[in-house]
Amino acid sequence: MTANSGVTGPGPGAATGGSPGAAVGPHYKWIALSNTTLGVLMATINQSIVLIALPDIFRGIGLNPLSPDNTSYLLWMFMGFLVVSAVLVVSFGRLGDMFGRVRMYNMGFAIFSIASIFLAITWMHGPAGALWLIIWRVVQGIGGAFLFANSTAILTDAFPANQRGTALGINSIAAIAGSFMGLLLGGVLAPVNWHLVFLVSVPIGVFGTFWAYFMLQDIGTRRRARMDWWGNVLFAVGLIAILVGITYGLLPYGGHPMGWTNPWVLTAIFGGLAALVIFGVVETKVAQPLFRLSLFRIRAFLFGNIANMMLALGRGGMQFMLIIWLQGIWLPLHGYSFSQTPLWAGIYLIPLTIGFLVSAPTSGILSDRFGAKPFTVGGALLTALSFLLLLFLPVNFPYWVFALIVALNGFGSGLFTSPNRAEMMNAVPADQRGAAGGMIATIMNTAFVLSIGIFFSLMVAGLSGKLPTALSSGLTAQGVPAAAAQQISHLPPIGVLFAAFLGYNPMKQLLGPLLGHLPAGHAAYVAGRQFFPHLIINPFHAGLGVAFGFAIAANVIAAIASLLTGPRVRVGAPAESLGAELAATAGEGAFEPSELVEPGAVAPAGRETGPGAHDSPESRGNGQSPAITKSAGKEPG
Repeated sequence: MTANSGVTGPGPGAATGGSPGAAVGPHYKWIALSNTTLGVLMATINQSIVLIALPDIFRGIGLNPLSPDNTSYLLWMFMGFLVVSAVLVVSFGRLGDMFGRVRMYNMGFAIFSIASIFLAITWMHGPAGALWLIIWRVVQGIGGAFLFANSTAILTDAFPANQRGTALGINSIAAIAGSFMGLLLGGVLAPVNWHLVFLVSVPIGVFGTFWAYFMLQDIGTRRRARMDWWGNVLFAVGLIAILVGITYGLLPYGGHPMGWTNPWVLTAIFGGLAALVIFGVVETKVAQPLFRLSLFRIRAFLFGNIANMMLALGRGGMQFMLIIWLQGIWLPLHGYSFSQTPLWAGIYLIPLTIGFLVSAPTSGILSDRFGAKPFTVGGALLTALSFLLLLFLPVNFPYWVFALIVALNGFGSGLFTSPNRAEMMNAVPADQRGAAGGMIATIMNTAFVLSIGIFFSLMVAGLSGKLPTALSSGLTAQGVPAAAAQQISHLPPIGVLFAAFLGYNPMKQLLGPLLGHLPAGHAAYVAGRQFFPHLIINPFHAGLGVAFGFAIAANVIAAIASLLTGPRVRVGAPAESLGAELAATAGEGAFEPSELVEPGAVAPAGRETGPGAHDSPESRGNGQSPAITKSAGKEPG
């Protein structure tokens, strides 16, 4: 049987309950790629579309996002999705290994679509409306976790090892492009009607759900297993506690600009760490653990994840810093009103997306031929260089210089992403790809959320030293009474950052009735486009230096970790694609969740493949060619 002739494998019934035996043609891998790309694109658009639309959403439900009482709503509106998807993605990857990756993926598409519908029909106002939106954003995060956890494994099953870099590169393009498409769509749709930012996902989700149900097929490995409930509970409690603690650590507490001295924040973080330590111990004792720590014995998987985590730490909060830079300073100084800055910030960040779109597919294709290391190491170093260049860029920069630097940042990230993912996924056994994909996504998503907390904390630390003096002296010079200027200058810097991030002019809100007592010229200047940006230029630059310094260090560590992933896994020229091998083997018997199905030697028609077939030199139980198995090392137990 050749790859070009098509093979008989499980039809939609394998995953969805229809009749088995449908043909898996040579073009199935492109169906898998297009559908998973659509799913990742939809999920990442929704991650970022809310960032730009937050002012319109809060106006629509009648809440002031800059009010101290509403800050937690503001944080959870965009952090809830990230926290939930980070916590659940590894569990859902494990479920995919047990019950079928396509089945779990389809469920994610359906959940995401239902949540989008309920978000779009929001009718409540005030705190009740905010809670409704947060709850359904969390449900969206659950759907997104199903999609993220299983899309990589579906692609790895469908594509031969020598094409996975290309496939994962295209998938990565969708992920990054979606995050910036979300910024643009949010800026365009939210001013028309804020409901549209959620409604836009509904037709895509419904179409993708039905397309996945009828076209995707489970051709991967599946093992009878028990759910590691203790592991699930400990992991979820530990990670949620840490991420919630970091989220609330951004809020002021006890006269301090941030909440890192808040006993509840410290309890959540250290309690979460303790739960994760216990989780690690439990995972070494159970027969079928949630988090396969044995995968970290594979050198490429261990150091690949370290590199991926460090790059995510350096990149996750960067988008927020660039948006604040553009919306709070650069765009107002160049004549844009604060109400227009969210849309234009998305437009002016397009070079970042272009840089990624240029390099990601190229690196995926070339890494399949020349190996991952030149691209992972080079991409991390180029990203570090871009942060170094941003440090020396004046706050009120020439745009073409800024565009080139952020394009370099996107180019470096694109070089790194798909070769890094392909290198890790090629190294793991086939029956553990769902768990491996979930672990990779969990580490990356957790690092992304941590990065937001780290960047905001470092930025606030930088602002705290200079912002009070700048506010006090600047307001006093415009005729604001010294007592009032002093009081305003001691307000938490996080409020100033949120104001800039949301496209608000904070001076109008901070001064309130005092504006009416100032001379007309002074009042117009203070409430205009120039005063606030000039006021925070120097403090903001100090904060940027600290935050981008951290990003440089993180990317250098990512480059070092990429160097340590071990020798290149050389891919032979298999007669059949991996997807064909998987489908042929799975087609030999029933394809139920209770059975173990592994790719291996294709037995003659009507004959079952026994365990011995998987041990032959021509085949491997992990679905890789002998060359890959030998290079990647022994399968973890």
